Amino acid sequence: MPASINRNQLFVASCTSLLVTSLSFGIRAGLLSTWKDQYGLTQEQVGIITSTAFWGFPVAIVVGGLIVDIIGMKKLLVGAFVLHLLGIILTITASGFWPLFISTLLIGMGNGTVEAACNPLVASLFTDNKTTKLNHFHLWFPGGIVIGSLIVKFFGQVTPAGDLTNWTWLVAVMLLPTLIYGYLFLRLKFPVTERVSSGVSSVQMYKSLLKPLFLVMIVLMLGTAITELFTGQWIDVLLKNVTDNALLLLTIETGIMVIGRAFAGPIVHRLSPTGVLLTSAILASAGLYLLGHTSGNALFAGAIIFGMGVCYFWPTMLGFVSENLPQTGAVGLNFMGGAGMFAVSIYLIFMGGYYDKLSAGKSPAAAGQDIINVTLMIPLVLIVAFVVLFFYMRSKPKPQMLQTAQPLATAYDDL
Repeated sequence: MPASINRNQLFVASCTSLLVTSLSFGIRAGLLSTWKDQYGLTQEQVGIITSTAFWGFPVAIVVGGLIVDIIGMKKLLVGAFVLHLLGIILTITASGFWPLFISTLLIGMGNGTVEAACNPLVASLFTDNKTTKLNHFHLWFPGGIVIGSLIVKFFGQVTPAGDLTNWTWLVAVMLLPTLIYGYLFLRLKFPVTERVSSGVSSVQMYKSLLKPLFLVMIVLMLGTAITELFTGQWIDVLLKNVTDNALLLLTIETGIMVIGRAFAGPIVHRLSPTGVLLTSAILASAGLYLLGHTSGNALFAGAIIFGMGVCYFWPTMLGFVSENLPQTGAVGLNFMGGAGMFAVSIYLIFMGGYYDKLSAGKSPAAAGQDIINVTLMIPLVLIVAFVVLFFYMRSKPKPQMLQTAQPLATAYDDL
């Protein structure tokens, strides 16, 4: 790594940019019911607004993945800063469905652009410890949700009709870390991506995307992303009629994820990435079962087990691809993230309409838990898939790391 590149400061700036992404999830998760009541939205409209962030994300992460090696990670992250800033300001000034829709789209695109640049950035900064450092980076996603949820809890989730003061200030909180990461990225030098520094051609990279193992991982990413992100984003909506502590359940779940990702190193090295993914699917299934079939204090046990289950899904899926399919480069990582978020966006729209139909025929409490029980089918299928993947990878030789092809002293890009 060139001496002019400050690896630690780049990592801190990356974590701060992901904090903005996660704050948008945590704060919005606590405001969905407020917006629904204040603006007279249907649950389907709430689902559309929520899903906008999830399909804005894959659009940005796929486009970013395709151009990051061309324009460099720095330019991409400056673009993320602009998108976040515009999206936050528009949310603060929103007055109904369409402004919320557009602002959520901008923030979702900012979120996707952050991951489009930061996932390959972290992999390029820590080529000898990718899965662990991606887990450390991604702990700021649940970390920000915890912070956002606690902020919402502190200021009060539901405001009187027509009183915008509380929730606009909640959204404005995101401006501070946005300005911080924008400033840091503007002044720091960046390395080129690992694929570029290793001399892997674009043709080789795109051919690698057609490998059967990569295609299988894309499909599995759909299930892991829905299991983790749909449940986390909608837990307040689904369980608010079962418990008065729905937002606290989200805080507990994501708090467990923060702790788990912080100590990912020894766990990943002991179990292997495939062992971690299999264990995660089992725990996620058990947690969803408890959330969908119990009430009272048992829901807290469900949130803890579920948090342990989904804790390693996203970063370990990315780490697995980066370590076992390194020639897929930044495009491979970003296709994985884009596929996951796109799946969540479609699932949110479908489940929004399904929830409205269920609520019309039964109590909202039963409708919410019915949605959770339908979602439970996904990690149950993942258990079978990860068992097969576990034994398949045990039979394969360990993949070789990419070798640096160009002098490290020149391996950086500038704005």
